[in-house]
Amino acid sequence: MPENSKKMTNLRQVPRPLVTVLAYDGLCTFEFGVAVEVFGLPRPEMGDDWYRFTVASVDDGELWATGGIRVVADGTLSLLDEADLIVIPGWRGIDEPVPASLIDALRQAHARGCQLLSICSGVFVLAATGLLNGRKATTHWRYTDTLKARFPAIQVVEDVLYQDEGDILTSAGSAAGIDLCLHLVRRDYGTEVANRVARRLVIPPHRDGSQTQQLSRPVAQLRESQRMGQLFDFLHQNLILNHSVSSLAQRAGMSERTFLRRFKDATGTTPARWLLNERLLRAKEYLETSRLSIDSIAGHTGFGHSATLRHHFRQHFALSPAQYRKKFAPAGE
Repeated sequence: MPENSKKMTNLRQVPRPLVTVLAYDGLCTFEFGVAVEVFGLPRPEMGDDWYRFTVASVDDGELWATGGIRVVADGTLSLLDEADLIVIPGWRGIDEPVPASLIDALRQAHARGCQLLSICSGVFVLAATGLLNGRKATTHWRYTDTLKARFPAIQVVEDVLYQDEGDILTSAGSAAGIDLCLHLVRRDYGTEVANRVARRLVIPPHRDGSQTQQLSRPVAQLRESQRMGQLFDFLHQNLILNHSVSSLAQRAGMSERTFLRRFKDATGTTPARWLLNERLLRAKEYLETSRLSIDSIAGHTGFGHSATLRHHFRQHFALSPAQYRKKFAPAGE
């Protein structure tokens, strides 16, 4: 089971959950913008059923963000008293101390059931609270060694995009914060809504949290990139088929050895593991959006038999397909 999928607390237990993002002097502009874009923008297509959003200031006085931007918050840390989710958008420096007032506010919020989410270096704020002790967390690959050295009680997961511990969620680098926030939207509102938000952002609808942070060859040669892109399009359209390394290498016009190397460069994993993850994601979409039987979903996603689907689904998500459908399918499905 992927480490980022152990617990699935659902914010929608609270009507119109309140998301509060922290602002501080030296604010990380991109990470803050991620939280605003995903949770703070109006979504008329959702009607009244969307997140409420506030910005809480950590520091007194005028706040300056990266890039010379001045920020005016909605209020002070007292706003955290009502939040259902608190977002920590990076931190002004991994060597910068975390104010005691913020530590106390986060501990109190967590104690009453508020979820906490950090992006990139924001994990150092969570680490200072002690709430991550004995739990798994991630951060940007540049900071993992420092996080492990300073906070040995935290189980640092180095090579994932995000880590979901249910009530506490952490992301890797700045862009991985988008993946984590969309993951939370998917958890709260389902795949269809999360995909709509992703389309508005003009980004892929889903990158699984267990995907590697670093790729040894992030930019392929143009011709190879085009061939691999065509191959991924083919696979997404033909998940139901049986695929071998030999058949995929032939379709990509490469030797098997070159293909395996290029595939890992592009995805960080093997073809078999990539196909399994994609089939599981497709199965989740069917469970959330259709009334198809488990047998039919197994057939539509390349698992062949319901027993095979159930085995892999439970292994990855700690839920059976039926339990997942009951928990995450929209009301009335």
